[in-house]
Amino acid sequence: MRGTSRASLAAVEERFEPVLTAAGAQASDLGEQLFALVDALDSSGSLRRVLGDPSVEGEAKATLAGRLLASADPRVVAVAQDAVRQRWSADADLAEALERLGFIAVVARAENEGTLADVEDELFRLTRALAGQREVRQTLFDASIPGAARADLVDRILAGRGNAVTAIIARRAAAAPRGRRYVATLGRIADLIAERRRREVATVTSATELSGPQRERLAQILQQAYGREVQLNVIVDPHVLGGLRIQVGAQVVDSTVLSRLADARRRLAG
Repeated sequence: MRGTSRASLAAVEERFEPVLTAAGAQASDLGEQLFALVDALDSSGSLRRVLGDPSVEGEAKATLAGRLLASADPRVVAVAQDAVRQRWSADADLAEALERLGFIAVVARAENEGTLADVEDELFRLTRALAGQREVRQTLFDASIPGAARADLVDRILAGRGNAVTAIIARRAAAAPRGRRYVATLGRIADLIAERRRREVATVTSATELSGPQRERLAQILQQAYGREVQLNVIVDPHVLGGLRIQVGAQVVDSTVLSRLADARRRLAG
């Protein structure tokens, strides 16, 4: 999102926060209703263009949103109307913002119930479990397979284990990928959770399991570098041979042996 859209989203998020705090366990219901609105925008280019058009008067767009959401929870109607009144750099940004608000609402349920750390851990475990399941990952992104069928596959993978919020997020990521790979969507939600917990998340890929002291030392180094608490998610991959690959958000520090060999090959070829 560009500056105008980011500012609009931040303003809507700020006003939505007290609503989610008061909603408690119902917050996830609000999120799922927002997802339904995102689906409607994704399936109708004309609707998306009208509601995201800065030349259309805000109240007119809010009235249209109210009609579309006539049977929705009033709290969902209110945040949707707030969103369409804002200015967006591109009409696609409106749907992107509403999807983020939906995930924030779902995550807020876990936050209100004190289980956000569990959800964060379960999403990471799911991501790690899929690392070696290329065929499953492809199925979860296959547009020729109905979204409901992809969501059912996630249910079978989870087998009823874990937090209800984890299941909602995992099913939504499969049912409506919106052009993103499944694991990429889970990564976005992990970043959102870390943001709400006011932490950075570092995904560390190592050839061997890190010991407790090694984890603590690495966490301290990253905390000093980023100025805030850092959650380490460690993936053991013997194929890297040695060294560490550390990813924090979009930043990647790759010191694995394979990376150094690849760099050497590029230098020799160049």
